[in-house]
Amino acid sequence: MALWGNKNDDDPDRPVSQNGDSSSHVVLPRASEADERTRLLPPPSQGYLSPDDPAVSPYNLWSVRFLRYFTVLFAIITFLWWVLLLVSIFVSPPGMHSRGSGFFDFSYTTLTLGLLILNLLFFSSPSKAAQVSCLIVAVVLLVDSILVVSVPRLRVEEGWVGIASVLWALLIAVWTVTTDRIVAWGKREEEERLTGRAESRRTLGEWTSVFVSTVFLVIMAVVAVLLTATLILRSRDASLAAPGERYYVDGDKYQIHIFCEGSTNSTNASGKKIPTVLFEAGDGPFESGMMVVAENALANGSISRYCYSDRPGFGWSDNAPSPFSAGMAADVLSEALARAGEDGPWVLASAGVGSIYSRIFSSRHGTAIKGLLMVDPLHEDLLYRLGSPHRGFLLWAWGIISPLGLDRIPAAIFKGRSREDRVYGRSAYQNGKYIKAKLQESLVADSLTKNEVSSARHIQLEKIPLALVSSGIEMKRDRQWGKKQEDLSHLTKKLISWDIVSKAPSEVWKTYDGRHTIEKRLKELVHA
Repeated sequence: MALWGNKNDDDPDRPVSQNGDSSSHVVLPRASEADERTRLLPPPSQGYLSPDDPAVSPYNLWSVRFLRYFTVLFAIITFLWWVLLLVSIFVSPPGMHSRGSGFFDFSYTTLTLGLLILNLLFFSSPSKAAQVSCLIVAVVLLVDSILVVSVPRLRVEEGWVGIASVLWALLIAVWTVTTDRIVAWGKREEEERLTGRAESRRTLGEWTSVFVSTVFLVIMAVVAVLLTATLILRSRDASLAAPGERYYVDGDKYQIHIFCEGSTNSTNASGKKIPTVLFEAGDGPFESGMMVVAENALANGSISRYCYSDRPGFGWSDNAPSPFSAGMAADVLSEALARAGEDGPWVLASAGVGSIYSRIFSSRHGTAIKGLLMVDPLHEDLLYRLGSPHRGFLLWAWGIISPLGLDRIPAAIFKGRSREDRVYGRSAYQNGKYIKAKLQESLVADSLTKNEVSSARHIQLEKIPLALVSSGIEMKRDRQWGKKQEDLSHLTKKLISWDIVSKAPSEVWKTYDGRHTIEKRLKELVHA
């Protein structure tokens, strides 16, 4: 065993053995295992560091570095999920279809990603303000999670994707609060060890970091509150019972709402069953549009029975997977009617873009169709107006911000909008499901849908009676629209009438003359 002896003259710090040999039998102190107290820098006995020294950092602690590594991992996972949800708005991956709009899932994931990015950018600048803001976000997200899980309709519409997104957002908010507190502890520990005291001052850069992070976190807290307010409105709307029944379609992926009223046993003079009028809405839900025509016609005896369905995303119907074309809508309508036990025969009554859907349905049901009534219908050559990139982008942007309820919340508070208004009435256009449906319609209008309706025209039975009612205002305003109305009057070879209601807008039924004309033509078609 070597003993410490005289120091070497050339190197006074080098230990030597008893015989003066400095190159053998050297005994060094055994290094202790690294832990949170490991002296990564010179100990205080050799003098404290300046508080401004870059070496005074919470990153000296392995636990802080561990938190940062996991935060980076969570950010990568969240970003990949965010991209997947963005893509699913346009094309639904297998197993990820949301029966709701899908915009809420995307909003929660965007909020989660924002929290993680802020956490990483200002990781070494913890503050009480940031912790309080993150805690508020976490509490609000906890309320959202309870709402989504406990309200049956919200749980069905959001599905596992929405539930996973909001729960992940809640976990990340809690993680952010915890991380900020641990980093603050680590910062204080290292300052006390390396400078002799916890630093209460902040540099200008640190104050700037705290201010910027706090501002963004407050914005996120406001966003979380708005999401909660919109969820509360959706919970309220879910309590509105559907007038008809919902039927599963497309392999039980989602439900379509169908309502029928009137006698099922009415026959004409020859003993044949009187056709049921099957209505197809235009741009909005049927309940807020042509419903008045259907009710009046039934009450007046002009028709004996009518049915209507809410297209996917409208009224009480779920959203369909993307992409979704008019031909797909006609197929799921056929399936829903079959499940409802409604087998026709039918007189199809449609308006605007709804005529595209009715024409495809007519071409696929042959002799079951006994008449066609089109109210100011959209021609297939004008579908490019619906499918313009500008319109599609606006619908997408509108859908992305729709979960914030910037229009729904003020309308409910200050304008007294009811749940009926939001589900099928004058505020239905604010509904995320409706926006998603119009976006789906726009994405394929000038491609899939146009091809389907063009094919339908070629196989349309020419002997089916046709009645056309056009808006005089639209005819005068848009000459191309007028020419296309004339072309549609030749859809079959059995045109009963073509009425132009001079003072009626495109929604012809909003005028007395328009309603009277529509009901008159329905009666002729049903009792032909």
